[in-house]
Amino acid sequence: MARSYGRVLALDVGSKTVGVAVSDPTGTTAQPLETLRREPQGKELAAIAELVARLQIKEVVVGLPTRTDGREGPEARRVKEFVRHLQRVVGIPVVLVDERFSTREAERMLLDADLSRSRRRGVLNHVAAAIILDTYLARRQVRATQGKDTLPQAGGR
Repeated sequence: MARSYGRVLALDVGSKTVGVAVSDPTGTTAQPLETLRREPQGKELAAIAELVARLQIKEVVVGLPTRTDGREGPEARRVKEFVRHLQRVVGIPVVLVDERFSTREAERMLLDADLSRSRRRGVLNHVAAAIILDTYLARRQVRATQGKDTLPQAGGR
């Protein structure tokens, strides 16, 4: 019998927007949800906290933009600062995952779907968040089959 983890929210955090994706209630499949605009006072954090409460999210996954050689640059430091603020407002585990190439993969998917440039621009960030989430869920499933998985603990890391 498959283990149910509950819903997972994924975020693709950029300097101007935050792409959002959500899993199904069993934490098995990912789907793009929306893109939030970043606000100077961090109002997007309140919107994310509202989504966590309304959708009964059990865990948040945030893409960490590392360089191709695996090192962290200024973008990764900005995302880590965002996560520190996010942890204070959501009160559930927040996990950072490598997001290398997720935006590029999203662009390729949207080009293959023959979306116009303006339509791609409108959905790119939340499609990238869905790719981050899909990758995370697949890796978690592999760990579960190897007996290495753990359920999220309150408070995050």
